[in-house]
Amino acid sequence: MSNDHQDHSALYRRVHGEMIDSFDEELEMEIDDERLANMLGDLAEHPAPDSIDRKIYFNELFRLQGELVKLQDWIVHKKLKVVVVFEGRDAAGKGGIIKRITQRLNPRVCRVCALPAPSERERTQWYFQRYVSNLPAGGEMVLFDRSWYNRAGVERVMGFCTDDEYEEFFRTVPEFEKMLVRSGIILIKYWFSITDDEQHLRFKMRIHDPLRQWKLSPMDLESRRRWEQYTKAKETMIERTHIPEARWWVVEAVDKKRARLNCINHLLSQISYEEVPRETVTLPERVHNPNYLRGPVPKEMYVPAIY
Repeated sequence: MSNDHQDHSALYRRVHGEMIDSFDEELEMEIDDERLANMLGDLAEHPAPDSIDRKIYFNELFRLQGELVKLQDWIVHKKLKVVVVFEGRDAAGKGGIIKRITQRLNPRVCRVCALPAPSERERTQWYFQRYVSNLPAGGEMVLFDRSWYNRAGVERVMGFCTDDEYEEFFRTVPEFEKMLVRSGIILIKYWFSITDDEQHLRFKMRIHDPLRQWKLSPMDLESRRRWEQYTKAKETMIERTHIPEARWWVVEAVDKKRARLNCINHLLSQISYEEVPRETVTLPERVHNPNYLRGPVPKEMYVPAIY
């Protein structure tokens, strides 16, 4: 066997190994979901329905993520401005779908905006001001993990805004979103819908999982108690902000895997894109300087090789 053939085979094995490692990132998250289900054990009053076959799920997810890369290239090529809003109850799966969307993308092109509670200064500003500063420039896509719709949900239910502020929000939102669309922003809004029983189950899983307990805040627990109030607030929100220029799309999210695939597939369908031709990349020859001597690195600077 020639040296060139051996080098080619070694390179192929290395590239294949890197691809497997990349796929393992998603597999790790899926195994984590399975771990949680096993941990819950007999805490579940209702067994989870049979989900989509794992092989089909992975095949479709990786295919859709490949399309997301093409969409990303198109957004950069055409300097599009894309905003995707993710709303839904606590534990509805918003974070999971955002992870799958961003997993293979360039964070300089596709970034996530998850704002904390407003500061004292921000509370005195125009309500939409801190969201406006996070809107995309040309060639960017911003995923809002919760958005200006906080006022229609948590702020309304928890009493963090007055009745006048609440009504002013609904007067402003349609005009605000129409203005965004007129400015050239592609605005897509998703509501992740889960049942009462499913949220109850997912909260239990978080309570019993030391790796996810941090996701449960006092606000989350209070939202569980006020399920019906949140339902009424959500219904009012969708009724008053579902406009032709920026309509709502509801994702049935009890089955996490199907929800992810359905949402990504739908997102791709909302933007007409084409594959951007790429120029052939050729690595330049490395410059070798015969006078360069690499200095030694002290052993104590290395991270211990425990594994």
